[in-house]
Amino acid sequence: MKRAFAAFAAAVFVAATCALALASSAGPGLTSDEALAKLKEGNDRYVAKASVAPRRDAARRHETATGGQHPFATVLSCSDSRVPVEVVFDQGVGDIFAVRVAGNVAATDEIGTMEYGAEHLGIPLIVVMGHTKCGAVSAVVKNEPVTENIGKLVAPIVPAVKGVKARFATADTDELIAKSIEANVWQAISDIYAKSPLIKKMAAAGKVKVVGALYDIDSGEVHWLGEHPNNAILLGK
Repeated sequence: MKRAFAAFAAAVFVAATCALALASSAGPGLTSDEALAKLKEGNDRYVAKASVAPRRDAARRHETATGGQHPFATVLSCSDSRVPVEVVFDQGVGDIFAVRVAGNVAATDEIGTMEYGAEHLGIPLIVVMGHTKCGAVSAVVKNEPVTENIGKLVAPIVPAVKGVKARFATADTDELIAKSIEANVWQAISDIYAKSPLIKKMAAAGKVKVVGALYDIDSGEVHWLGEHPNNAILLGK
């Protein structure tokens, strides 16, 4: 009985080790700048109606199923159905570690997911991407009534909106929404650094780069915002 139990325990350990190996990665073999360039090139193709839809066939599925995933970028974006991340960047299966949530907020679940991508998958680039006509940001700007759960979900957006309203008190609603969408990208990046000592440390060491972006749901173009304007301060440099 003991021998059988020992054999069973060994089998479980081997299976768990193999599963971890497939889930983990030594990284995609790209620098953060190279990863960013790939995303920019993919979006350029998408906007130009020249998408090639790479790495989406059975061979790619089998490759990632047996050899593990090696995504080169983490993208935190909104759940909006008009923002299909792999399509927008013309990438394929296993290329992007996508984190999607209404309002592209950075709270516990999202940050934990990004930490996994950075530490265990070796992803060198994190993109926080807002988009035009974001319903979550609009709801906060307009102070619309929402359910308790939605209220908790959009709570991280509130500081961004308050800051915009304070600076642009005479702006109309459409302008406030547009400015708040961009401010919310910066807010999410600030929240990532504030709530993730791991990502902050990796960013300060140059192992991870965090940049902002805005996606135009009409033109399909991604406007790159770069690193946070106060990046050095946020990283404690």
